Amino acid sequence: MGQPEQRAEGAGPFTTRLTWRLPDGGTAVWESRPARRRGVLSVRPLGAGPARRVRADAVSLARLRRLNAVSAISFVVGGALFAAGAAVAQFGSGDATECASIYFVGGLFFSLGGYVSLLQVINAPRHVAGGAGRLLTPRWRWWSYEPARVDWLSAFVLFAGTLVFAVDLLDSFLQGLSVQQVNRLIWAPDVIGCALFLISGHLAVAEIWHGRIHLRIRGLGEWIVVVNQLGSVLFMVSALAAYTRPATGSLVNADIANWGTLTGALCFSLAGVLQLGEHS
Repeated sequence: MGQPEQRAEGAGPFTTRLTWRLPDGGTAVWESRPARRRGVLSVRPLGAGPARRVRADAVSLARLRRLNAVSAISFVVGGALFAAGAAVAQFGSGDATECASIYFVGGLFFSLGGYVSLLQVINAPRHVAGGAGRLLTPRWRWWSYEPARVDWLSAFVLFAGTLVFAVDLLDSFLQGLSVQQVNRLIWAPDVIGCALFLISGHLAVAEIWHGRIHLRIRGLGEWIVVVNQLGSVLFMVSALAAYTRPATGSLVNADIANWGTLTGALCFSLAGVLQLGEHS
């Protein structure tokens, strides 16, 4: 028997949606994000009948729900702590050690959320090659290397960004640094981490919109991706404003730096709350 006819869509070299023609004339559609988040693909019968969802097995669905919840809660807490650190800097005592401590704990939650997001990609149900309309759940893995997958690449870059932020957050505890050392040890990792967040967000947008830009946000997954990317933009604005001028030893704009961090962090918390509803 020949292989089912299939059509691939995606962004650049990445495949984010596969459509198969079934023997009965209907179609089965696999999309990377719904498969990863909810363990489903959709099957539409021939004609105008409603589509039905084909789900992965119960064990796989429970695994996905747990990973999704841990990731979402980690970003909610991490974002809230970053917002609290920025609020202390802007409205509170402004004590550098106090702010650094709050940011550091928030960074731990961001790193946890980033790694669990990567685990969700690694262990997500996969479409069955040559077997349209079926999902196969791989054995559990703690790590993989799959740069040809846009979802893996997005999650990996996000996790890498959280680790770079950790360098910045640890260095912020150092005392007696010169302006050049502050910019090299604290500001530079901050900017690099923000850039990685932006790249990850761009890949997530490409994944959910299959390489096409839409002006209308239609689903929960799209809202999550857009809100996260807005948070990444605000983090980058904050990082650029936090550059220390060598001539004066002052930040470019402390208010923008604090408000950018606060509002960007709240975006990540909001996206985490929305993510709690994105499950099977």
